[in-house]
Amino acid sequence: MPSRAEEHGMAIIPTLRGELETSALGFTLMHEHLFLQTPALYDNYPQLFDREAEVAAAAAFCEEARAAGVDTIVDVTTFDLARDIRLMAEVAERTELQVIAATGVHLRVPNYFRRKTPDRVVELYLHDINVGIAGTSIRAGALKIATEEYEPDDELQLRAIALAHRASGVPIMTHSNPFAGSGNDQQRVFAAEGVDLSRVVVGHSGDSTDLDYLSGLMERGSTIGMDRFGSGLNATTEERIETIAKLCERGYADRMVLSHDTSPHMQGVPREILDQALPEANFLTIPNVVVPGLRRLGVPEEQIETMTIGNPRRIFEAQGAY
Repeated sequence: MPSRAEEHGMAIIPTLRGELETSALGFTLMHEHLFLQTPALYDNYPQLFDREAEVAAAAAFCEEARAAGVDTIVDVTTFDLARDIRLMAEVAERTELQVIAATGVHLRVPNYFRRKTPDRVVELYLHDINVGIAGTSIRAGALKIATEEYEPDDELQLRAIALAHRASGVPIMTHSNPFAGSGNDQQRVFAAEGVDLSRVVVGHSGDSTDLDYLSGLMERGSTIGMDRFGSGLNATTEERIETIAKLCERGYADRMVLSHDTSPHMQGVPREILDQALPEANFLTIPNVVVPGLRRLGVPEEQIETMTIGNPRRIFEAQGAY
């Protein structure tokens, strides 16, 4: 049975708290996490995880972002990153921040996924998208895939994501390694499966300052994820901001989205230690540091709004199987 929004022709997406009209997405961080955990660690050593305290801390982390102007995050945590959808939902109930969940696989690909054909894996993804994740009614609104240096097994995993995307219309978010050119490999396999590359976000592109590589990804149609702000990896915050500004000058503001790829909880490392080691690894750096930095470099307000509001909405409004 169609929802009320569908009956009125509105584009809607699932979140941890139910359906959301895409017009209400607002300022969106496209590649984040509520919890990054080590699979099975807390199942075996529950004394390491105070659930109530961690939920409260994550909700406070999200509310800080909400107060800074962030409306929505896309949580791209997959099952092999120990996705716990019920834990995530507990956080969502305590914050006004809107959270979109994902399905897919990261780099810990289990043997069950290493098949001659991707059909069984596609079934799992479509169940998450159409029915719900892990026995809940919470549906995935994004597909996630990760590749580093291209390996033979990557093609099967990329094909599974492509087929699930074609069957559902749910957008694809990737983890890529620009220094290995894996964004190009991802696009090649997706294109061979008939994927409209404008419905793909090539993540971690912001690790690179290679304007030609980044332009190439966008010229082939994809949006690039200028994320990992605050990570301390590969490029400084200033270098990342300058790269975005240069690409805006070249006319690519309509094909970039911004994010941090961070989490309130990161594999049991106490937050105070993380804050000392990586003081910008939070949901605040983009609204409080990156956006002002882009303004200083002369990026027009319209282009900033395109990257933070317009592009996420466009990506989620490209709906339907094809």
